[in-house]
Amino acid sequence: MFMTGRLAFSTLALLLFGVPAAAQTGPDIPEPMVFDMIRPLTAKAGEIEVNTLAQRDLTGPRGELEWAPEVELAVADGFAVELELPLIDSRVVQYKMGLQKRLGSFRGGRSVHGVQYLGLHDREEGGWTSTLLWLLGNRFGERWSTMTMLGVGDVTLREGNETGTIINHSTFYDVNPDTVLGLEMNRQNGQGAYWLLMPQVHRAIGKLGVQGGVGAEKARGERFRPRLGLRLIREL
Repeated sequence: MFMTGRLAFSTLALLLFGVPAAAQTGPDIPEPMVFDMIRPLTAKAGEIEVNTLAQRDLTGPRGELEWAPEVELAVADGFAVELELPLIDSRVVQYKMGLQKRLGSFRGGRSVHGVQYLGLHDREEGGWTSTLLWLLGNRFGERWSTMTMLGVGDVTLREGNETGTIINHSTFYDVNPDTVLGLEMNRQNGQGAYWLLMPQVHRAIGKLGVQGGVGAEKARGERFRPRLGLRLIREL
């Protein structure tokens, strides 16, 4: 527990005070729909985005609408922050913030990586949880690309926390400059273990973006259930 806590503080220091991101920005890679990034790793200073993700199980006991408006700001090239307000129906259940920093690019600019910190306060159960992730984006030719996010959560220094691994991998195919097809897979271990498979379509209309999909989610001890997801995005 002490080591994960020290890792959390070291990563926060890197995000806030680390060396500037490499001048080479890296490839253009779509963002996953469900496990949202805090702007692309290639974001430029001053970029602002507001978006909302809405999800709902189509069968089973959890029929509430889960949605989360958020605002994302690139405060420097390759360094972005976000504030998010997760809700269930009309009830605010959490407060969430995030930091993300590009570390550099390689493979001749076809790959880019970075780190992300997510902090979350649960209004109903209390307490603060933290997630640390390493992000790796790869482009393979003009149409295929992937985004892989690997990390752990919760890494806070408190009694009884259960650190679980998080794996989110998305494969994308660019149909044309405005349309992307994707398949997102998310796996989390620990107390809140679950699987998520989400085929998705991304469509850009000027500065407005729409992402939607129907997939399947499996919580611990349950069977897979169909799940609907929709994200609306507006760049300012």
